[in-house]
Amino acid sequence: MTRTYSFLSKASTRGLAGNGAGRKTGMVVLGAVGLAMAGCADQSGTGTLPAPQEPKAATSHKIGVLLPLTGPNAALGHELLAGAQLALAESGAATAQGPSQAQAQAQGRSAALQMDVHDTAAAGGASAAVTAAVEAGDGIILGPLTAVDTAAAAPAAQSASLPVLAFTSDVNQARDGVWVMGITPEDQVERLVATARKEGRQHFAAFLPDNPLGHALGNGLLASCRDQGLTTPTIVYHTGSAASITQMMRELSAYDTRKADAQPDGSAPAQTTDATAPDKTLPSDLAAALNGGAGSASPSTSTSTSTSTSTSTDGTAQPAAPKLAPPPFDALLLGDTGLGLKNVIGALADSQVSSSSVRIMGPGLWAAFASKLGALKGAWYAAPDPSSRQSFVTRFMARNHHMPRPLADLSYDAATVATTVARTTSRGYPVSALTRQEGFAGVDGQFTLLPDGRTRRALGVFEVLGNGGGAKLLVPATTKTSVSG
Repeated sequence: MTRTYSFLSKASTRGLAGNGAGRKTGMVVLGAVGLAMAGCADQSGTGTLPAPQEPKAATSHKIGVLLPLTGPNAALGHELLAGAQLALAESGAATAQGPSQAQAQAQGRSAALQMDVHDTAAAGGASAAVTAAVEAGDGIILGPLTAVDTAAAAPAAQSASLPVLAFTSDVNQARDGVWVMGITPEDQVERLVATARKEGRQHFAAFLPDNPLGHALGNGLLASCRDQGLTTPTIVYHTGSAASITQMMRELSAYDTRKADAQPDGSAPAQTTDATAPDKTLPSDLAAALNGGAGSASPSTSTSTSTSTSTSTDGTAQPAAPKLAPPPFDALLLGDTGLGLKNVIGALADSQVSSSSVRIMGPGLWAAFASKLGALKGAWYAAPDPSSRQSFVTRFMARNHHMPRPLADLSYDAATVATTVARTTSRGYPVSALTRQEGFAGVDGQFTLLPDGRTRRALGVFEVLGNGGGAKLLVPATTKTSVSG
């Protein structure tokens, strides 16, 4: 399904009438396979082969939009479409009910922007949708939504030199001419490592779920440590039960070695405060009783002892685990949410990995439930400053009568890129204009498209407050991650 929205300059900026503003075109959807394979088909036979030619850059300012408008992701697709429509309306464009390009030119006005929408959930999927966009003469593609659809659409778009601003956060899709608009795990980690390094952290490790997010975070940590001159981090990917997570955390934190160092002969070390320590020659139960009444210091707050006591089920006092030395890292990256994070938090406590000696860091997903991360007080995560989004939320709600989903930010940003570049270039969307040094003003702050297909976004570093207090902005959002020294 293809729908075209015309946006003409100097016209009303009032809201679009939803999807009813669209009108079907008679575009012919060609087979995507033939187009995608044309550039890599076998050349056989005799004679001299023609020299390959560089594809001509698209010269149109028409904006192609590839989204799932039917099927299970239709609601999300329409949400992203609304975000793009808002950006175009605010740029000074009109709705599809305005004059046609021919009418505008006849009236002495320059025809501005036209949005050409294609359904990636229709027959042929993203491949057919991008083929239709190429055939329609679109100059840039906003979308698709997923990494799978981006991979399917990229070959045909690249063959036609059609820039793609995809809504995925999978950095593996980034390449020449294909930009990943989502906030990638790799960018979050880079921001965290740079800030932790500035704090003096030098030895990084990661304890991550064995899933795509976990591996993206792990790859980001490897790259960030390499780029910032740090030693190669130790990374453990975990699966399984809480018991296995606890055991793997013990291995990562060198728990057995630290415990052996604390008790080299298998007995509890001597107390360091003579005034409160009972005579070592006393019976163990009497010594424990005297120690328990000597003061109010608890195992978690006392700085005068390296051991404490606990009571067994039969009432006998037993020496608790000794206070261990810090683990062999001073910064630890986590990636879990939900039950997995609960199990990891339990494993941290078991292995005595605490914020007193280790900077705990996590994904931006933690922002959604920071008030529930009391056990990780002092932990960091990188995310956009939410105050930057408030204006967009207000404008989106006034137009669409509901709160925007987070992904609508990306479609608005992508459309902002398109409208900005279209008004500064006479033909098409050249890479030099898309990757301009000053970047673009987005919903969540400034962002810049990099030549390699990544998007550098302004991310702040937040610290978990604990006690239901959410998180505070520790380091203001910026696109710069370099650290002096």
